[in-house]
Amino acid sequence: MNKAKIAVTLDQNIVELLDRFVKENIFTNRSRAIQEAVQEKLERMERGRLARECAKLDPVFEKAMAEEGLSEDTSEWPEY
Repeated sequence: MNKAKIAVTLDQNIVELLDRFVKENIFTNRSRAIQEAVQEKLERMERGRLARECAKLDPVFEKAMAEEGLSEDTSEWPEY
């Protein structure tokens, strides 16, 4: 995976906590800890976006669409 180097400014308290986690071998280094934190946050935001989009769906309409083809005679369906 290609990586890009960026500069990040953090509060001193966060840096101290980050360094403690690295010292305790929770993370291999600061970069890895920050990468995992950002990735987790972005994934959480993406799941939230998906949930908001799903909430816009009309369950009755979606069920009707899903069941629309099921009312046909299954004997006419091709065999797979």
